Amino acid sequence: MTVPWKTIAGGFSMPVLGQGTWRLGGVSERDPENDDARDITVIRRALDAGLTHIDTAEMYAGGHAEELVGEAIRGVERSRLFLTGKVWKSHLGGDGPLRAAEASLRRLGVDAFDLYLVHQVNPEIPLKETIQAMNRLQREGLVRNIGVSNFSLDRLKQAQALSEVPIVANQLHYNLQVREIELSGLLDFCQKTGVMVIAWRPLRGVDCSVPLLTELAARYGHTPRQLALNWLISQPGVVTIVKASDPLHLAENVGAVGWRMAEEDVERLRREYPDRRAVSEAVPLI
Repeated sequence: MTVPWKTIAGGFSMPVLGQGTWRLGGVSERDPENDDARDITVIRRALDAGLTHIDTAEMYAGGHAEELVGEAIRGVERSRLFLTGKVWKSHLGGDGPLRAAEASLRRLGVDAFDLYLVHQVNPEIPLKETIQAMNRLQREGLVRNIGVSNFSLDRLKQAQALSEVPIVANQLHYNLQVREIELSGLLDFCQKTGVMVIAWRPLRGVDCSVPLLTELAARYGHTPRQLALNWLISQPGVVTIVKASDPLHLAENVGAVGWRMAEEDVERLRREYPDRRAVSEAVPLI
């Protein structure tokens, strides 16, 4: 199957559902006991299922996740892929983003990222310095588009004011349970100004036994997990990434695309899903 793409004002487009690579090959450092062959198979299986957006980062397994992705995509036509990379917060000063991107591209075995993000905020490094380096990456052709991750509304506005090129995406912790970007006005701002919201952890913490979720899932003929994913991608300017090592979970995730929830049901879930959290417990916005 072909995963649909979504386009925002300004013309930036990307797939509505992608595969994450956090914890492939290790956590923040390479795990010498990791089953690399298994992880490469996981990536290839997702590609075969239509998930051609691969989201990775230099921090994942100390760069080893990128090496695994590079092995998995070897021989795949580059135009079939949408690759997102991220520079870690310790590399945001000076030419740090340039060196980080170059190293990541070598590990992946490709010439450029489709999208390159500032992974997390580092208040100790001037934002202007970081954005100038990100602009340089785009000018020099190492990245096709730039964005940020885990940026609050105020910080995103600052980054936009400093950038000579559009900041096309903000990757954020967002799902039925975690609503920080709604309550802060960040979601509305991104939707109105042409910044794609890439939701990470779209299912973590979501209670799929909630009666409202099971009721709507039955009505649409899909599983509660599929409904939780579709709730995100049915919203304007929102896409998501999800990781699945199990073939059955992968098939279930892919079944979340290709259909759209009615707007009134999107809003009903927004209002009525219980146990909503006002702040991300993983990476609160700053």
